[in-house]
Amino acid sequence: MISLIIGKKGTGKTKVLVQHVNDAVHVSSGNVVCVEKETKLTYDVNYRARLIATDVFAISGYDAFYGFLSGICAGDHDITDIFVDATYRIADDKERTGEALAAFLTKVNELSKISDTKFTFTISSDLEELPESIFAFCEKLN
Repeated sequence: MISLIIGKKGTGKTKVLVQHVNDAVHVSSGNVVCVEKETKLTYDVNYRARLIATDVFAISGYDAFYGFLSGICAGDHDITDIFVDATYRIADDKERTGEALAAFLTKVNELSKISDTKFTFTISSDLEELPESIFAFCEKLN
């Protein structure tokens, strides 16, 4: 299952994501992971959630990002939730094309089924700018 927190920059998406991470830590029967572009959420996210900054691993592009998420799932079968802040920035999608995001989320949806992991992404965009096709398998949280 994939959930999206959608809104323009400065609309409070990260704050909503942090609340979901901290809530998941309290109810999860496994491990919770929070992925961010650079280390900013250290003091906001509960210490029991694994916080990973992608800058350390030089992630660039949707293919590298998908491989990174796949590796996280393959390395720990007890992960129940993965939360991702700043999806476009991590994927280095400067044009923010909806088609590229849709292709990425389609692959992540399959990964979610295989690994039995729930994914939540923040997307800096207007709802109208996103392709309708992604809402066939993604839910909007905010």
